[in-house]
Amino acid sequence: MARRFTIVCDDDQARIIETLARRYGITEEEVLTQLIDLGLDARDEQTV
Repeated sequence: MARRFTIVCDDDQARIIETLARRYGITEEEVLTQLIDLGLDARDEQTV
């Protein structure tokens, strides 16, 4: 089951997210999803 969260970014973070979305032809939502996934993967690797 999918859940929805709200993320608040400052202007600099928002620009970076927009730039990544444009560069890779994906939505800002997908950029955020990928960044969260990468962060969670990195966290899991540190706890092993």
